Amino acid sequence: MKERKLNYRFHNPNTAAATADYILKILIDANSEKVEKVIRTTMDQVVQASECDEGDSV
Repeated sequence: MKERKLNYRFHNPNTAAATADYILKILIDANSEKVEKVIRTTMDQVVQASECDEGDSV
């Protein structure tokens, strides 16, 4: 049996800018936890590095 190729078409009445803004909001919402985790990890590293630098200057 021959497989059918699926073909999807979407009607988008919005402007390109409005569509891009909408997609951006979705991506930000979907990745906010990952970004927050990376920021916390980086801040922890900065704090640890600054604590080490303070101890070396004595």
